[in-house]
Amino acid sequence: MVNLSKRFGGFVALENISLSVPAGERLGLIGPNGSGKSTLVNCICGTLRNEHGMVRFDGRTLDGLPAHRRTHLGLARSFQLPRPFVSLNLIDNIRIPLLYTVEGRGKHHSTSDIEDRCHKLLNEVGLGAKAQQLPRDLTQVEMRKLELARAMAAEPKLLIAMKRWRA
Repeated sequence: MVNLSKRFGGFVALENISLSVPAGERLGLIGPNGSGKSTLVNCICGTLRNEHGMVRFDGRTLDGLPAHRRTHLGLARSFQLPRPFVSLNLIDNIRIPLLYTVEGRGKHHSTSDIEDRCHKLLNEVGLGAKAQQLPRDLTQVEMRKLELARAMAAEPKLLIAMKRWRA
C-alpha cells in the first residue's frame, strides 16, 4: 500500500501509511487502542474505503474492489472477535469459506477433497477431534483457533490474523 489515508469526519485514523510485505514474510502491527491497526486492516481487506493512497496486492490495485473480490484474489483475514456460523458444526464452518473461495476462483474439487481439506485445517489448529461439535461448545481459545482455520480455508496468498492482546 502506498500513502494510505483514512478519516472519520475530522478524525484522522491513518495518514500517508506505506507498507510492503514480501512473500513469505510475517509482519506484526503493535500499537495502543485507537492507533489505527484495525482501520488499516479494514482498508486493506476492503471493509473500509481509503480516501487517499492505494492498496496494491499481487501486482494489482485493489481500490474500489469489495471485500469478497479481494478474498477471491487471495486476501483473507480473521477477526478479533470470532464470528462462526453458530448453528453449524466446526467442519461446516470450515467448508463454507473453502467452497466460497475455491468456487470463486473457478476451481472445482470433489466432495471428498473438500472434506479432507476441512479435516486437515481443523487438525492443523488442534480442533480435529471436535469437528462435529458446535461453536458454542468451544472455549474462547478454541473459538480463536476456529476463526484462524476459517481464514486459512480461503487458501490465501496473504493472511491477516487479528488478535487482541491484553497487557
